[in-house]
This record gives sequence, structure tokens and C-alpha cells, in this order.
Amino acid sequence: MARFHLHLLSDSTGETLEMIAKAALAQFDDDGEVLRHFWPMVRSQQHLDRIMGEISANPGLVFFTLVNEETRGRLEERCQQLGLPAIAVLDGVTDALEALLGQEAKGRPGRQHRLDDAYFARVDAIQFTIAHDDGVLWEEWEEADILLAGVSRTSKTPTSIYLANRGYKVANIPIVVESPPPQMLFGLRHPLVVGLTTAPDRLIQIRRNRLLSLSQSPDTDYVATDAVESELKYARRMFADNSWPVIDVTRRSIEETAAAVINLYNERKAAGQTGQVGPKPI
Repeated sequence: MARFHLHLLSDSTGETLEMIAKAALAQFDDDGEVLRHFWPMVRSQQHLDRIMGEISANPGLVFFTLVNEETRGRLEERCQQLGLPAIAVLDGVTDALEALLGQEAKGRPGRQHRLDDAYFARVDAIQFTIAHDDGVLWEEWEEADILLAGVSRTSKTPTSIYLANRGYKVANIPIVVESPPPQMLFGLRHPLVVGLTTAPDRLIQIRRNRLLSLSQSPDTDYVATDAVESELKYARRMFADNSWPVIDVTRRSIEETAAAVINLYNERKAAGQTGQVGPKPI
């Protein structure tokens, strides 16, 4: 099995760099061991010199996002001396934007994390989403941007949290046959209501694992084939009767489901649509 070191150097939190590295590595077969070394907040020559000692002891590929010319110049020089490739992962994008906009990049570390209106809007979205999980505070659903509906264990909560981190106010509600949702759900105008569904066998597997993790008996209607299929049928009929878009999460990751929701939201926003008028409960 191939093994190599990957050094990630950033003058900020390094979140962007980590995501880029993860996305790039995902394009290759998992036939090697990648030893990642994460070096955030690199903003001085002294700090860089200490890191170079570790890089020299564990030579490998170097990815960096350093905006200070002196610091990055020293890094590139030291890597060249060691015969190591050093890649500035954002340079191509930044150069293209400079050419298009006709101005130079600001070159400030962590600029994307500045406390601007977008930052506080994202914090507000996260707080709203946490407070409106699992059908709680349904009286405030009209304030949401997105509402996710689905039977238990269809990834509503993690998808909601992921969307909240992208700045969307999200509420979610479990669809339960024995407990119909509030009538308000069927008359919402502002939020985009999206139904989440999945394959019965996959849902049963997830629910069984959940019960086992809680040391509970798996012999309940919660995982019974007929009951699960009935739940899903009930939810799908509700989605169809109300013309809500539906996403099958069976083979989707949380990120993929969230991306599909965002596409639906943007399409609806571009079309200038609002929610339907009048309830259509089952």
C-alpha cells in the first residue's frame, strides 16, 4: 500500500484548504495511506521555520493558502531546496478573478471569515435551525427558508444543520401516521417544503442499527417491513397531494442531499414562486 505525507499550511483556520484537499483526494481510488499534517494560522517566519522542520522530517506534498508574499516566498524556497512540490491551491482562481474584476486581491488572511452581515446571518440561521428541529416551534415555520419533511431516520436533522451552515433557516418535521402534522404545514407560503424519502430496506437497516446502539429491542413496528412501507407510502402520498418536491436520500450523502435542496430553492426563487394556497392534508 502506497503511503505519503500531505502537508496543509494556511494563514487562517484552514477550512477551505482542508475541503479542497478532501475533494481532490476523493477523485482517486483508496489504495494508499495519506498522512495529513495540518498547520493553521501560519503568520510568521518563526512559525513557518518550526513547521519546515516537521516537513523536512516527513517529506511529501505541500498544499498552502498563504497570502503574505514574504511567508509564502520563504515556504516555496524551502520546499524547492528539499525537492518538494508546493502548490498554492487558490492562485488560479484568484488570478482569474483579478483579471475579470480589474483589481488586485486584498491579500488579507482569513478574509472570508470576517464578521460581516453574511456571517451574522449564518449564525442566525444555525440558531433558528437548532430551535426548530423535529417539529418544534411549528408556529414559526413561516419564518423558515426551507422545511424538510420525512419519516423518522431520513436524515432530516443532519441535512438541516448542513444547510444552516450555508446560511439557510431550516425547520424539519417527522411524518408520523399516528400523529398528523399541524395544519399550518399545508398552507405555508414562504418556505420551500421538501419531502425526503428512502428505500424501505435501507430505512429498516438504519433504524435497526439505531435501536441496537440504544440497547433497545429491534422487534417493533418501527422496523417491521409492512409498517415501514406503510409509513413511506403515507409520506409520499402527502408529498404528492401537496406538490412538494421529493428527494430520495437512499444513496445520497448529506452533502448531496443538501445540494439538491439548494438547487430546488434557487430554482423556486428564480421563478419567483411562493408556497401553495390552502391545505391538502391526508
